[in-house]
Amino acid sequence: MNPRKFALVFITAPDLKTARKLARAALTARLIACANLLPHIESHYRWQGKLECGNEVLLVLKTTRSRLPALERLILAQHPYDTPEFLVLPVNGGAKKYLAWLAESCAAPPGAGTN
Repeated sequence: MNPRKFALVFITAPDLKTARKLARAALTARLIACANLLPHIESHYRWQGKLECGNEVLLVLKTTRSRLPALERLILAQHPYDTPEFLVLPVNGGAKKYLAWLAESCAAPPGAGTN
């Protein structure tokens, strides 16, 4: 299994409720195999010309590269931020069994169309 067909996606959310909603929507649509939610991160950034900081939740999503366009559409449609973070990192390696599970978890069920 070629690990380069997989990706990690980083997204920040304003709170756990929103992060859980986004993770559940992506899992239900089979756009991701897994979501890790890391609460209590402190973000520092420039927004509309001002330095800002605040608490957020970081989502780390595991998916296939073929699911990225649909995943991005879902996140942008459901995220409360005007400009949500959606960063994609390539996967350069991984345990064969885990990557096989990841691919299977993101595959459309038999008889279903792809997103």
